[in-house]
Amino acid sequence: MWIKLCANTSLDDALLCVDSGADAIGFVFAPSVRRVTPGQVATFLPELPDDITKIGIFLTQDPDEILFTLRSTALDGAQLHGQLDFSLIQSLRAAFPPSFFLIQTLHWDLSADPARAANKLRDELRSIARHEGIDAILLDSKTASASGGTGKTLDWERAHDILSEEADKLRVILAGGLTPDNVTQAIHTLRPWGVDVASGVEARPGRKDPGRAQTFVFMARTAFAEIENFSMPGK
Repeated sequence: MWIKLCANTSLDDALLCVDSGADAIGFVFAPSVRRVTPGQVATFLPELPDDITKIGIFLTQDPDEILFTLRSTALDGAQLHGQLDFSLIQSLRAAFPPSFFLIQTLHWDLSADPARAANKLRDELRSIARHEGIDAILLDSKTASASGGTGKTLDWERAHDILSEEADKLRVILAGGLTPDNVTQAIHTLRPWGVDVASGVEARPGRKDPGRAQTFVFMARTAFAEIENFSMPGK
């Protein structure tokens, strides 16, 4: 199980996520109300424990921009939100040690025909299966106006069927509209390797809510434990 609380904009929020029991925290370097700068994040990191994974979120496809940000912040990994670009993935993989955690985001387009959205996901998963370098995929919802942080859920059951057929060896992180109220159902339905949340644990855009963050982590860990116990022989 792996839980990331994403889109932190302050050291206080990052520390709140640590105290909530998250495995990872994220910082958005893409255009967003939750955007931070490399300089800001560089001041946060010395105050954060070594055992929590720090991930940078990027929309750009410019390898130089991504490398500059990662090297100036010393983050533990990157989450790519642009189109699949295996040359970019190879460049990042070559620039960092094997422990560097590289996540590729795949989008379920809520504004598209459901069959078209499903076929696009199938094609992307098959393409990823033919390449190396990606440690995990993050499945997020997308609308006509936003490619992440939509606060809207995707079709978990349909996505589960596709992932079961095409991605049984891939680490899948579920995002998109997760909250403390629905994360249990999401985990039981899709059975991901991890979950990722931003707006679902906020008091307002860019500011975390301590109670919601703690409850989300508790509910997610409980749900992961339940499906792991159910999968054990004899259960």
